Amino acid sequence: MRILLAEDEPDLGAIVQRTLSREKYLVDWVQDGTTAWNYLEDQWTEYTIAIFDWLLPGTSGLELCQRLRRQNNPLPVLMLTAKDRTEDMVAGLDAGADDYLMKPFIKAELLARLRALQRRGRSLSPEKSPHLNHAQLEAGRLLLDYTKSIISTADDGGQLTVIPLTANEFRLLEYFMQHPNQILTRDRLLTRLWDVDADPMSNVVAARIRLLRRKLADYGCEGMIETVHGFGYRLKN
Repeated sequence: MRILLAEDEPDLGAIVQRTLSREKYLVDWVQDGTTAWNYLEDQWTEYTIAIFDWLLPGTSGLELCQRLRRQNNPLPVLMLTAKDRTEDMVAGLDAGADDYLMKPFIKAELLARLRALQRRGRSLSPEKSPHLNHAQLEAGRLLLDYTKSIISTADDGGQLTVIPLTANEFRLLEYFMQHPNQILTRDRLLTRLWDVDADPMSNVVAARIRLLRRKLADYGCEGMIETVHGFGYRLKN
């Protein structure tokens, strides 16, 4: 497993690189966002996960995420930051980060979140999909193509447009599409988004739903995910 680490603090970068190397990860460590983007442009398919510091010189971690998602690049991203406000967390998730780790952090938490991201990233691969014999999944105007790991929306003329999604957003929307018109509780969705060895923030489901709704609305699918007060959420088919 190969990781791209973009961290401009020399001490922290060295510690993270050493920690990951001891766990048998291959790590490419760069100290600015411009170099990180050059690595991604040249060889992004070689990476399993990217770790970006929020405030990188040259190109910020936030901008790196945005560039990846504009290109429909599904590479899982872990954002490192000292920012602790909910608004900052939402901004990072909205930019395309899959997870968010507050500084300072302990090594065990970093490794746990990487394991979780690795499992979620593998779930996007068609050969790992439980729908291998059914390469497509439809729900309303949404079409999930497991051979390409993309979700598209169809206009009135049948023209498909790919919706740019992070790995977590893909998993979340896939789960809704697998259970159309069913009420899915917060705890059930939390289990889908997170693994037991990662400790998510309490409002992560609400934040993810809010961002996913916004993205769906941008692509003509406004109102597909509704809140069932006191119970959870439901995708209207």
